[in-house]
Amino acid sequence: MAINLNQCAVLLGAAVLAVSIFRLLRLSSILGYVAAGMVIGPWGFRLVRDVESVMSFSEFGIVLLLFIIGLELQPTRLWVMRRIVFGMGSAQVVLCAVLLGLTGWLLGLQLAPALLVGFGLSLSSTPLVLQLLAERTQLKSAHGRAAFGILLFQDLAVLPVLAALPLIAPTAVNPVADGNGLLTLAKLLGVMAGIVVGGRLLLRPALRVVARIKVTEVFTAAALLTVIAVAILAREVGLSMSLGAFLAGVLLADSEFRHELEADLEPFKGLLLGLFFVAVGMAANLGLLVSMPVRVLAVTGGFLVIKLIATTLLGKASGQSGASSWRLGFTLPAGGEFAFVLFTMAARERIIDAELADLLVLSVTLSMMIGPLLLILYDAFHSRFETETARPFDEIEAGENRVIIAGFGRFGQIVARVLSARHIKFTALDSNQTHVDFVRKFGNKIYYGDATRLDLLRSAGAEDALIFVLAIDDVDASVRTAEIVKEQFPRLKIFARARNRQHAFALKDVGVRYIIRENYVSSLEMATAVLETLGEPTSTAKALVRKFRQHDEATFDAQYAVKDDETKFIATSLAAATQLEELFEADVAKTE
Repeated sequence: MAINLNQCAVLLGAAVLAVSIFRLLRLSSILGYVAAGMVIGPWGFRLVRDVESVMSFSEFGIVLLLFIIGLELQPTRLWVMRRIVFGMGSAQVVLCAVLLGLTGWLLGLQLAPALLVGFGLSLSSTPLVLQLLAERTQLKSAHGRAAFGILLFQDLAVLPVLAALPLIAPTAVNPVADGNGLLTLAKLLGVMAGIVVGGRLLLRPALRVVARIKVTEVFTAAALLTVIAVAILAREVGLSMSLGAFLAGVLLADSEFRHELEADLEPFKGLLLGLFFVAVGMAANLGLLVSMPVRVLAVTGGFLVIKLIATTLLGKASGQSGASSWRLGFTLPAGGEFAFVLFTMAARERIIDAELADLLVLSVTLSMMIGPLLLILYDAFHSRFETETARPFDEIEAGENRVIIAGFGRFGQIVARVLSARHIKFTALDSNQTHVDFVRKFGNKIYYGDATRLDLLRSAGAEDALIFVLAIDDVDASVRTAEIVKEQFPRLKIFARARNRQHAFALKDVGVRYIIRENYVSSLEMATAVLETLGEPTSTAKALVRKFRQHDEATFDAQYAVKDDETKFIATSLAAATQLEELFEADVAKTE
């Protein structure tokens, strides 16, 4: 039965309402989709009963997801992260799959189904975990980078397993016993080779032709056609559609169309993937919670605990601190969306029975709801789990350094390198413990400390220093530090880096006089180079950019005077743009 218009309205309405509620509660949108499916599905209000049609249609979201994952897997990026992706990633998948598979085998499953179940439960949800890390600004932390690498390997590892499901099914023909087995294998390899060769010789030239037309909807249609055609080709010869789409994405990962393809397909992927999670919620057999609640909770809790402990031990074995290892463990215990696909397909191929598939899908669904809550509880009560105390700030060596640099990112490091070249001593502070340890590996002298703390500023010699370079990335911390320095050390001259105009306004409110926006000077230098390349004499290009800078600085002062009045601020900005254009036109008239 096809999905009719009424069902579409119910699906979209439930998704919009549920996801909005879950996001207001700061929970994952994926959980909102799943909850929406539970409410409108056969175990809820039964507004939509044809789960199979919804699932079949929405599975194309997984195909688009894997195509976009392939687009993001640039060879250079994989090479940079090779140790985490192929080291920790493979270790995590193998360790958790073996432990969970062994548990399933001890509980009575056959070896092959047990290992398949173990592998499926070892996977975690990439969108769920990355969203949780992003909300906590932990993507760049040690456990955040490790989690990203592990998730990346899981996305890679699931592809061959999905492709191999039809081959390991009980009804599949044994390639050894059947004479056509080698022919089937050859066809599979041939299609993979065809996708690779065709992508190089046909796909890219075809996309170049479409791009020249410069019609957005035509390129979007071409992007969808690319994914659909490759998926159909893979399906016709027994390959997973997802695997075919992934291969096509990898082939285009280093092409000039990567960003445009990703942008065009992202809305379709997001909507269909959301629909897939709604279908998962609809398919979740909630009756099992009534008929066998102990078994459901035992399976859910059991694999959560096994994954949490195994991943934590792996983090410690890889050299991470105890706190980072525990956070890694609490980040990755829940199941993932690929487990739904894997168990559903395994039930269709009769590798596992339907009752077990229902139990596993429900357990994974519950784990995705419990997992974020576990991380929230750990963040709230982490002192109960950590065996080490928080690292104290560094003791700062006494010295007569004339310069203090607060914030030792890219901006602060460049200032420091110039000072070092002139043998000018400085004291550098940074509040990111992981970053401090990393920078020290390259011979930099930097202290782990929070520049917003008055005692540490005094220890750094703020009372005797001449210059305070404020290069802290966080806007609030930057402004707070400027306030403390201006109040407690009025003789100390502050040279501040601002992220944007609003940051600069806030620093000026505090009384900072020398402020430079982080990309401002480099942008002016590039503008000069662009003008010269277009044929402008060097003196003219520099004069134009100099005039722009003078005008922009005057505009900044005018905007600062009315920054609290939105109407006047907009009017000032428009007037400044008109004035700049008139200045440049006057220069052109003079030269003519």
